[in-house]
Amino acid sequence: MSSAFTKQDDSNASIDFGERPISPHRNLVTERGLAMIDAEIAALHEELAKGNAEADRELIARASRDLRYWTARRETAEVSHPDPKSDVVRFGMSVTIADDAGKTQTWQIVGEDEVDASHGKISHVAPMAKVMFGKSVGDTFELNGHEWEITKIAVSP
Repeated sequence: MSSAFTKQDDSNASIDFGERPISPHRNLVTERGLAMIDAEIAALHEELAKGNAEADRELIARASRDLRYWTARRETAEVSHPDPKSDVVRFGMSVTIADDAGKTQTWQIVGEDEVDASHGKISHVAPMAKVMFGKSVGDTFELNGHEWEITKIAVSP
C-alpha cells in the first residue's frame, strides 16, 4: 500500500523551532538587564516544571529552546556601570539629543536584550548609539540625513 494512504504516527516526532540566534557582539547589560535575564530563566524553569510532556510537547520544546538562549546570555553577560562623572556618552547612559528643528529625544543605551525603542531604550550596537559614543554635550553628529546635537548626558537609574 502506498504511504500516501497510511496514517503516520507523529507522536514521537520532535518539534524543532530552531535555535534563537545569539548575537556575536559583547553581551553588555545594565543591572536591570541582568535582572531581566534572571527573571526569564526563572519563568522558563517554572514553565517547564508545570508542563506535561505528552500534552504540551510544543510548549516544552519552545520553553527549552528559550531556556538555552537565556542561559547562554546569562553566562556571557557583562554588567557595565557607567562612571557617573563621565562627560562623554557611554553604555548605560541616557542621552538627550535635539535636531535642527528643535525636536528632542532621549535614549538610554542598553544591552541588546533590553531594547525597547517605544520606551527610549536602544542597543549599544545600534547605529545611533555607536555614533554617539565618546561624544560630549554640545557635540553634533549626522544620522540618516539629520543633524543632531547632544544636549544632555546622564547616568541612567
